Amino acid sequence: MAPIDPHSYTDSSNPLTNHISLSLYFNFSSSTIKGSSLLTLSSPHTGPLSLDTRSLTITSVLDSKTLIPIPFELSPVIDPIKGQTLTVTLSNQSSILVSFVTSPCSSALQWLSPPQTFNKSFPFVYTQCQAIHARSIFPCQDTPAARICYSARLNVPRELSAVMAAKHVERRSPVAGEAGVACDEALWCAEGRVVEEFVMEQPIPPYLFAFAVGELGFREVGPRTRIYAENVVSVLDVAAREFAGTEEMIRQGEKLFGAYEWERFDLLVLPPSFPYGGMENPRMTFLTPTVIKGDASGAQVVAHELAHSWTGNLITNKTNEDFWLNEGFTTYAERRIVEVCQGEERAALNIGIGWKGLNEAIEKFKDNLEFTKLKNKQEGVDPDDIYSEVPYEKGFQFLWRIERQIGRPAFDEFLKKYISTFKFQSIDTETFLNFLKANIPGIEKEVDLVLWTEGTGLPSDAYETESSVYTKLVSLAKQFKVGRMPREDEVADWQGQEWELYLENVPRSVEASQVAALDARYILAESKDYEVKVAFLLLALSSGCRDYYSEVEKTLKEVGRMKYLRPLYTALVQGVEKEESKILAKRVFAEARECYHPIAQGVVESILSKHI
Repeated sequence: MAPIDPHSYTDSSNPLTNHISLSLYFNFSSSTIKGSSLLTLSSPHTGPLSLDTRSLTITSVLDSKTLIPIPFELSPVIDPIKGQTLTVTLSNQSSILVSFVTSPCSSALQWLSPPQTFNKSFPFVYTQCQAIHARSIFPCQDTPAARICYSARLNVPRELSAVMAAKHVERRSPVAGEAGVACDEALWCAEGRVVEEFVMEQPIPPYLFAFAVGELGFREVGPRTRIYAENVVSVLDVAAREFAGTEEMIRQGEKLFGAYEWERFDLLVLPPSFPYGGMENPRMTFLTPTVIKGDASGAQVVAHELAHSWTGNLITNKTNEDFWLNEGFTTYAERRIVEVCQGEERAALNIGIGWKGLNEAIEKFKDNLEFTKLKNKQEGVDPDDIYSEVPYEKGFQFLWRIERQIGRPAFDEFLKKYISTFKFQSIDTETFLNFLKANIPGIEKEVDLVLWTEGTGLPSDAYETESSVYTKLVSLAKQFKVGRMPREDEVADWQGQEWELYLENVPRSVEASQVAALDARYILAESKDYEVKVAFLLLALSSGCRDYYSEVEKTLKEVGRMKYLRPLYTALVQGVEKEESKILAKRVFAEARECYHPIAQGVVESILSKHI
């Protein structure tokens, strides 16, 4: 009788849900969804069943066979992290039917009005459920330990279309009698409505539940890949060119890690407010438009999300305390794919950028070293608040260390066996380590597994990278302090990654005049590549250069990706010109807030509350 996850009310005495059937009616005028959810448990249960909810109105809980009401209670206390527990009292029942209504402030949903979209003509809504936000769409056991299959009917306005991280079954007119307890029959079957039906036949953790509804178009770019986006020719065409090499990456991934188990790998380019670079929703990865750079380098984000098809989606961390099992493995797998498709130097630059980010993340957590561990304790902690490069890059370093110890051929063989053994399961760090020791006897004597997984900071046998390009870039960056600006012939073949690495390694103590001179020569503040633009703006803020406040403001208002919001807002509130930059941060957030996804709103509010 205990919770199985620090971020969920799911009780160890309760059977886990294995299937959910959803009917969802989208009301764009109220930014709400009326829905019903048929939850099927792995076995009959008698007694209380605990489900996670956040900002949901529960209108009824019924026996799915008899439609007789079942006693239920929403906890009177709302936990700021976990939300409310919905307790349903069962009597030897294995399925229940819950009707509910979402809130306009659902933490998983962003409702965009027509002016907030590319085409300015129709509204748009999309989900972001990682880490613990699925509970704000429908009641569930919102823990990655509970893998579910599902079916879903989405009732939307006829002029819009829906996509899901699931198999599309059909688009059709609503049918009388199918609304059930989701909403009134007249509403469901009203003129001008259409039903999009989907099914997910492979068991997934709830955080991978995903949909988007809007005026959507697509381009075919491969035998199992479509690029979806708002139906804007320029957006679709540019995205199709950027991600034209996706099928080759899938093939290389299969050679490295085994069969691709999800049939399709479609991509959805979302509006600029999407809070992440990419989200690895199975069958349909969600992407920010900021990864479209015009030179195919944005495909590296796609490589990461594709790699999740094996490490994260196929094998999943059991709780967020083991998040490195998702992200460390995926960062390793991404770099292996990039190495094959784009070359060793490109992969080496990725490792170098990651090394810099990892050391900065460890420095950030110097007052709370718990979150520099791979396996950490998160009771009472919001996973969105401690999101960092640590599980990605320290996890990568750990796996890379094992590869160096036993050799790549042996490690490749181990990886394939690991993936095939645990596919469609959720596991913890101990399960991985036991499997590692059983399959690579004596590894614990050669690599300190406990230090790597439970130790703070970075072990001494972590490894930066050896690459002539990387070394040259870092050396050039250090010379900037003494006035050595890179020559035009030296930067002639630089892509965004090279500039990003260079700018991130320029000493933070340079003069504002030096920063301005660098921009005057290479026009970095207005770069179309946001990695370069933001890296430069952070350098400008650290040097106390006020000249770029307007460009910082513009950037914070045109994108909602947290990779950019976090450091820019943090730099403003901790800046050299503290009072002026704090005022700027507060004003910009007040003006841009409604354009950010709810998750991003919460992250920025947390940053501001600590310093203003």
